[in-house]
Amino acid sequence: MKATGSAGRRSFLKGAASLGAGLWAGENLEAYPQNTNTNSKPSELKITDLRIATVGRAPMTCPIIRIDTNQGIYGLGEVRDGASKNYALMLKSRLLGQNPCNVDKLFRRIKQFGGHSRQAGGVCGVEMALWDLAGKAFHVPVYQMLGGKFRDKIRIYADTTESNDPKIFGQRLKARNEEGFTWLKMDLGVNLVANTPGAVTRPAGTSFTYGEPAPGMFTGIEITEKGIGIMADFVGQVREIIGMEVPLSADHFGHIGVNSCIRLGKALTKYNMAWLEDMVPWQNTELLKKISDAVDIPILTGEDIYLKEPFMELCRTHAVDMIQPDLATSGGILETKKIGDGAQEYGVPMVMHFAGSPVSCMANVHCAAATENFLVLENHSVDVPWWGDLVTGIEKPIVNHGFITVPDKPGLGVVLNDEVVKQHLGEPGFFEPTPQWNTDRTNDRTWS
Repeated sequence: MKATGSAGRRSFLKGAASLGAGLWAGENLEAYPQNTNTNSKPSELKITDLRIATVGRAPMTCPIIRIDTNQGIYGLGEVRDGASKNYALMLKSRLLGQNPCNVDKLFRRIKQFGGHSRQAGGVCGVEMALWDLAGKAFHVPVYQMLGGKFRDKIRIYADTTESNDPKIFGQRLKARNEEGFTWLKMDLGVNLVANTPGAVTRPAGTSFTYGEPAPGMFTGIEITEKGIGIMADFVGQVREIIGMEVPLSADHFGHIGVNSCIRLGKALTKYNMAWLEDMVPWQNTELLKKISDAVDIPILTGEDIYLKEPFMELCRTHAVDMIQPDLATSGGILETKKIGDGAQEYGVPMVMHFAGSPVSCMANVHCAAATENFLVLENHSVDVPWWGDLVTGIEKPIVNHGFITVPDKPGLGVVLNDEVVKQHLGEPGFFEPTPQWNTDRTNDRTWS
């Protein structure tokens, strides 16, 4: 019995050795992984160029990045809407000659050049393009390189044109729901009651304009009980039209004080809002926690935060109930997945903020597919007729009855439709040469 077993083992090992000799012979090594792109040798791939074409119109312009290589394949990424393309171009000299498949290594080399909000646009756009290149080189979709997917379709919500008439706005939201959107969102700002006598207390001359430099804690603007009642009634009339079943989120509250945020949040409790977004700036962790502890509606922030560490502080302290990274700000595809995975450890779900072209959209889709605690992804362009025509190679319409199908093609899964892109350029130039950025670098070491 023992001899038979030994002979059988020797026979197996001999056969395995013979098989291994065939597999690992030099001429077969590159061909063995059947999912490898036969037009490229990933180990020898090098970055040779970085160029940009900007689509859209101000204030929403989207610089699309193209990273070229020595093997004829390229990767697409995108600088966040409204950010300067120079945030990406300044990184070119730090990427030339590098293997784009070393995505995390290159991200760590350039991430010091990102910052909160739009300043991260270049780093994040380059990171997207590196993943697109790596996926094409190995002939797999990006989500697969992140560990696989949890879902085949990504739930979408879309902003809806505002109206100060709650019945008109409610009908618009109902129409969104009937189009297939299973998550709705509204703007609910102090501007709704700014001109109503007795609705707001504020120092004379203080601006209500959303986006002014001073945050709400420093404006002295507070909403009165009358004003809060009007705003809550506005939401109530909207709820009567759309029903209580569909999630309804709210954003753009304006520059109001923390106490107004709390009183408004309490007044909205009976309408079961899905979340209240960016009530105060994200940096004010203790103030966010004060609001979260006082209000029985989920509090959310995150679209301007760069890298996972600030998100983890918000989650660890439970200063918010949900996080909302913008992948084109937060650090790109892998960093956003890390943010989602880290938040999950604290029991915090992740939604995703997005406004841009289908290139950045697909980066979000792959990340959302690969992150378990993801809920819903924003899209600002569902009413732009040419938006989906910017790319080919993907299921159309891209947003179909409120969902996007996760593509299975290599990389991000889309190809630019050059002619349509040229028709909608936000500035002159279609991936023009950028030699002036080839050598723009300094000593980038961050330690000594």
